[in-house]
Amino acid sequence: MDDDKVWVPTATDRAFYDDIKAHARAMRKRPTEAEKLLWRQLRGKQFNGFKFRRQHPIDRFIVDFYCRAARLVIEVDGSAHDALEAAAYDEARQQFLEKQGLRLLRFSNEQVIKDTESVLQAISKVLCGREAAARGDTAA
Repeated sequence: MDDDKVWVPTATDRAFYDDIKAHARAMRKRPTEAEKLLWRQLRGKQFNGFKFRRQHPIDRFIVDFYCRAARLVIEVDGSAHDALEAAAYDEARQQFLEKQGLRLLRFSNEQVIKDTESVLQAISKVLCGREAAARGDTAA
């Protein structure tokens, strides 16, 4: 781990977390087509002014996209997530993330590629709701 970065204690031990971070870095180098497409829309605070990270470690998991300000996780799933074992893992993972106070949106690769605008609208709706909640607006 870089010496200039501070490790934040989690339920995962530091050595394992360092391995997860290295794996996340490697995953950033080989995104799926859907991840590439969505990242082009989310990167650089260009989407509603929110900063997103991709392939970001959270405790023992790596999430596809994460917006810390909105406490939002976005997952883009391929067909491998259709398997029964993967579905059970995804459910347990989602429960863990939600217990951390995070909201999770899940889209299929096909949704992102074929209906990008609807995916972006769904993300925007959550971001606007989180922003309004942070201001104390109850109308959102």
